[in-house]
Amino acid sequence: MKERVENALAKIRPYLQADGGSVELVAIEGTVVKVRLLGACGACPMSQMTLKSGVERVIKQEVPEITEVVAV
Repeated sequence: MKERVENALAKIRPYLQADGGSVELVAIEGTVVKVRLLGACGACPMSQMTLKSGVERVIKQEVPEITEVVAV
């Protein structure tokens, strides 16, 4: 499952990098993925929207058994 989540993150990472940010996988606990937003994404006021509308959506598409993505 970790490899599938990493592949999903690889799909969205270029979009985050275009805005000066990135994302890294911290842990997978059951059906919850924990990620860390980096660079500009870490301090952006829109980071929660990016997390839910972008990162979580892509991960859930690629790995349907994931129920939630949270930032740590």
